[in-house]
Amino acid sequence: MDDEHYMMLALDEAKKAEKHDEVPVGAIVVDQAGKVIGQGYNCPISEKDPTSHAEIKAIRSACRFMNNYRLPRTTLYVTIEPCIMCMGAIIHARIQRLVFGALDPKWGAAASLYQMGSDARLNHHLEIVQGICEEQTRQIIKSFFEEKRRNRDKHSCCGNPVG
Repeated sequence: MDDEHYMMLALDEAKKAEKHDEVPVGAIVVDQAGKVIGQGYNCPISEKDPTSHAEIKAIRSACRFMNNYRLPRTTLYVTIEPCIMCMGAIIHARIQRLVFGALDPKWGAAASLYQMGSDARLNHHLEIVQGICEEQTRQIIKSFFEEKRRNRDKHSCCGNPVG
């Protein structure tokens, strides 16, 4: 599989989140033949649902496509390292391979804070590949939050929020 190609598709999903003013994270699930069987982007704010992370949405989409709650022999591509909730879903779905772009030192559960995918106490382990299209995946998040800070600062005077 061409990891960079699929990561660019995940980045396309992240851009959809950004258009909805959501943290730009995107994910896709690919079967062993290389077919995209699920996709998703972050939308917890607009859906008023804390579980509406890109990974969860992509897994749900792939499970519907496969008509199964398990996704063996699949790869999940996600722009940012998954959080604890998403890693739990990845493990429960029995995804074989996780590929992500940038580390998430505040929330990451695949390599940064936790290493859930290789935890010997769990009954499923998966291959984890990090750093694919790392600069692009890091940049989209960085730009999003820089813009948020600029807008926040535009709407404040002398350090006091307006409104």
